[in-house]
Amino acid sequence: MAQNALDAAGERRPLLTVSHLSATYHTEDETIPAVRDVSLELYEGEVLALVGESAAGKSSVAHAVLGLLPSTATVEGGDVQFRGRSLQALSTDELRAVRGAEIAMIFQDALAALTPTLRVGEQLAELFRAHRNMSEREANAEAMRVLGTLFPDPDRIFDSFPFQLSGGMAQRVMVALATALEPLIVIADEPTANLDPGVRMEMLQRLEAMRDELGVSILLITHDFGVVARLADRVSVMYAGEIVETADVRRIFRTPKHPYTFGLLQSLPTLESTERLTMMPGNPPDLGSLPPECPFLPRCRKATTQCRTDPAPRLVPVEGSAEGHLVACYNPMAVSLRD
Repeated sequence: MAQNALDAAGERRPLLTVSHLSATYHTEDETIPAVRDVSLELYEGEVLALVGESAAGKSSVAHAVLGLLPSTATVEGGDVQFRGRSLQALSTDELRAVRGAEIAMIFQDALAALTPTLRVGEQLAELFRAHRNMSEREANAEAMRVLGTLFPDPDRIFDSFPFQLSGGMAQRVMVALATALEPLIVIADEPTANLDPGVRMEMLQRLEAMRDELGVSILLITHDFGVVARLADRVSVMYAGEIVETADVRRIFRTPKHPYTFGLLQSLPTLESTERLTMMPGNPPDLGSLPPECPFLPRCRKATTQCRTDPAPRLVPVEGSAEGHLVACYNPMAVSLRD
């Protein structure tokens, strides 16, 4: 695993820093604040998991970091720093040079992310031509080499169109595209979703190898806590477009403080489970009409008068907990979930 970079005072320095990031989607009828004042840090050789239910804003954070939000969305505020440089201050060409070469992404729907009219080899070779100034022959050779690390028949995959690939094969191609230029950061958006168990296991092993052998930092976006338990070093939990809890992975699983985090983990089966699992009540809120109070209030079993009258709580350190454990809650959980 790569050593964490240190600043002049000898403290860890994050590779990627997201500060108070907000992003909004616009429709004809409403504006939807998909990302609300999100801050996070990713260090070298670390896996930071961004978890939560569907529509919590996880993928929107990833797309905002790389400037890949659709035209119907705008970044309303905040900053993204990569190695001390603001990505939002870069020109289009400068940001394009960062994507793929220094920060790469494994998209959630691999088949949709690949260009359907170009052969796989062409798409992979284009990376080397664009970022390494290689000739067509050199780029094709490098593309073949990379495919050879993932497929027993790289020649066939090189000449295939995306529609000729299975879901698992397309996901392997996405890994090839994401790692071909040996980036410092890989953003993996639901990398194991919709995969059969064998391919899922292979994907997890690939991600572990990126971290352990190449020292790649990974921003892992998922709702699968099994993947989180296996891969993550730290966890940030998102709800209604904002982060409501952050801690190291062991602390999240043993002593979650936010009632939402506690509810998510309480609904997971374990080998020791003998009773009916506890289901979290209610549904995620409508982001287009959020109240000024805590957005989790209608689903919360621990709500107090303060929760019902004060503005939504901000993310603050947990009193009496380890450094780095933050929660946005007026009445955090006082009991452990697991020993």
